[in-house]
Amino acid sequence: MAPGSSFDALVDRVNETALQRPVAVLAVFALLTAVMFGGLPLIVVDEEATEAFTEGLPEQEALDAINTEFGDRFEEDGASTQLIHVGDNVLAKHELIRSLTVLERTDQRASLRYEGAAGPAVLVAQAIDPTATTPAEQRRVLERSSESEVRTAVRGLADEPRFRSLLSEDFNPTAASASASITVVNHDVPAGGSQGPNGGGGGQIQEIQVSMQSITDGVGGDIRVFGSGIISEEFGNIIGDSLTIVVPVVLLLILAFLVVAYRDPIDLVLGLVALLMTLAWTFGTVGYVGIPFDQNMIAVPVLLLAVGIDFGIHIINRYREERVKGIAALPAMTEANRQLIVAFLIVTVTTVFGFGANVISDLGPISNFGLVAAIGISYTFFIFGVFLPALKVVTDRVRIRLSVPTFGTNPISSEDSTFGRVLSAGATVSRVAPAFFVVLTLVIGGGAAAYGQDVDRSFSTDDFLPPEELPSYIAALPEPFAPGEYTVTGNLNLLEERFGASQQDTAILYVVGPFEEDHALESIYRTNQDPPDSFVATERRADSQSIITVIQSRAERDPEFAALVARNDRSGNGIPDRNLKLIYDELFAADGGRAGEFLTEDRRAAKIEYTIESDADQAEIASDAREFSEEFRFSATPTGGVIVFSAISDTIFSSAIESLVIAVLLTTIFLIIVYGALERRPLLGLVNLFPILVTVALLLATMRAIGLPLNALTATLLSITIGVGVAYSVHVTHRFIDEYNETGDTYRSLLITLSGTGGALTGSMLTTSIGTGALVLAITPVLGNFGLLMAVSVFYSYLTSILVLPATLLVWGQLATE
Repeated sequence: MAPGSSFDALVDRVNETALQRPVAVLAVFALLTAVMFGGLPLIVVDEEATEAFTEGLPEQEALDAINTEFGDRFEEDGASTQLIHVGDNVLAKHELIRSLTVLERTDQRASLRYEGAAGPAVLVAQAIDPTATTPAEQRRVLERSSESEVRTAVRGLADEPRFRSLLSEDFNPTAASASASITVVNHDVPAGGSQGPNGGGGGQIQEIQVSMQSITDGVGGDIRVFGSGIISEEFGNIIGDSLTIVVPVVLLLILAFLVVAYRDPIDLVLGLVALLMTLAWTFGTVGYVGIPFDQNMIAVPVLLLAVGIDFGIHIINRYREERVKGIAALPAMTEANRQLIVAFLIVTVTTVFGFGANVISDLGPISNFGLVAAIGISYTFFIFGVFLPALKVVTDRVRIRLSVPTFGTNPISSEDSTFGRVLSAGATVSRVAPAFFVVLTLVIGGGAAAYGQDVDRSFSTDDFLPPEELPSYIAALPEPFAPGEYTVTGNLNLLEERFGASQQDTAILYVVGPFEEDHALESIYRTNQDPPDSFVATERRADSQSIITVIQSRAERDPEFAALVARNDRSGNGIPDRNLKLIYDELFAADGGRAGEFLTEDRRAAKIEYTIESDADQAEIASDAREFSEEFRFSATPTGGVIVFSAISDTIFSSAIESLVIAVLLTTIFLIIVYGALERRPLLGLVNLFPILVTVALLLATMRAIGLPLNALTATLLSITIGVGVAYSVHVTHRFIDEYNETGDTYRSLLITLSGTGGALTGSMLTTSIGTGALVLAITPVLGNFGLLMAVSVFYSYLTSILVLPATLLVWGQLATE
């Protein structure tokens, strides 16, 4: 029995059955498509761009505990809104009245569920008249007060920590001025009302905050609504706007290149129908299964279009190669699909390995991305391997019956064409010394891998946020493509610049232990000596904020408290080491707001904030913080924004490497088994994989060279490149082995393969790389970077398939004949 003859017989039987009953095939696929369309309205958009990346991280759990136990000066709880007031002097009488007018109108609308507010205007009004409890009463108090009375009230509040915390860092007590303020508005939202459909910050609080924007717009000045609802709203808009901008551009570019590739309007329509069916099946399944659609998912349609285009061009091009020989439509498609369906199956399985390897990631968005992409690739095989050939046969029969003229009937390239000879240059050049070219490629690939291993591995929420100002070419787009207005990035930057609200410049330790024990504060004081290099230090002592600094600050202002501390400081270093319960009681009674920021009321947990060097990177800070935390006597967990992001980066990188290893191993094993079973030439599996590994090395080197990091989405490209690259090398290898079985001549088989299949690969590469590259038009950087690198990956896969693979196959041919 010939190698793989039983499998070939099965393939022939399935292929002939489908093509001999094409109308029945079309009916079945039409029914399935109708069913899948039903799942599209069920898709749930995940508006929380980054929260899913932090689930289960100890560093994030510690940060959550800190936010819960020590509070956040800008947010009371999940059902609150922050009003950011910006101006020349937000403490001027007319600006305070403007702020209270917003609160009054919010209070008057029952749907906004106003419960109370804390802000400079509220505190100033109550300082003048403590009986004023509602926004309307407080507004009237300020309207009746003189400018002098307002300034006097501001100066009287200047030493209150709560008042100062709600003002920008340029607050001037003497002039009673500040350039920005925060007012926290609390809403009486029922339990769970602040949660969106996916557990995010959407739902009722989102509706409230969006409605409050119309109120602030109506009072003049610069008062911005900010909070979890606004963030969720804008993240949802990012997804919608990105799809609205990217998808039409991608389709337009793909359409333009497919016109050139197919050169026939009817064939073009057939290819587009198959592509749209693939998307409908994939996202219909997403809707039925309930997988959330987040920013990462925007890349999935582009990936599916990439593989679908590849399959479509190959099936039409191979069919035309048979038709130009004078063969009728049905036998021509039967022969073309007989050769290609095995290649499609190999490509599908290996691409599923490449995309699906991301399912093992501990990060939900990456895992879901890999799962949906793998599902979509599986659907692509059935639609392009069964449906499109049947549709093409039926269409050509109708065209012949109706005498519809044909347009492009020739393949993209042939052995006799100039383009075909250019494509076969890889075989021609390497024929002289194929082993030398293989070794040279190994050296280049190894050098690229060594250089690329130091690629940046950072994670930042900025990757998911729209730029503060959209590029002019995006902002100028007309309706319905015009993007919405985005305020999140600008407001976050404002908070960081005016209030020092960023957690990026601090490392935080969440320390749990019995802090009333005599040694508790002394242990912190001693540990702060000789901090790590990434921590700012003064006289070899860490620059930090903790309950110790609150005690010292209070002692400087209060002689009686200073005497109490001194009586309980046996070591004489200014740190009390006995009667800590009494000291804490006195401190909380006098300065409870400030003390509560660093020590819980039950004295069981403390927060210590360390200033970090501005030039330190995420990995260095996180490593230093972890080592430093181990020196504490009590249990200490490092956290803070920069450390959480470093933990996410580590998880992303480890997931990327694990996914890459799994994809390579599964692909290698599968290719060896397939070529061993079908052709009894298992070594072809390794030959097939070689150019793909070179592609991965070149991609990593390119990422480092142009400064693009392995982030939440680009990290998936390592394993995805295996899947996409296989499509190119498999088509060359499979066509080559078919020709080799007939001619027994390695070089001759390569010439036929590269000049014929190489044309289809070129068309596929152009449409795919240009199409995926259109993701640079997406609103967020994470998608733009992914699109750019995906285009680079496809181009490298194409180059290695027509330049590196021929030399490898020539070496294989020499070994096979020995």
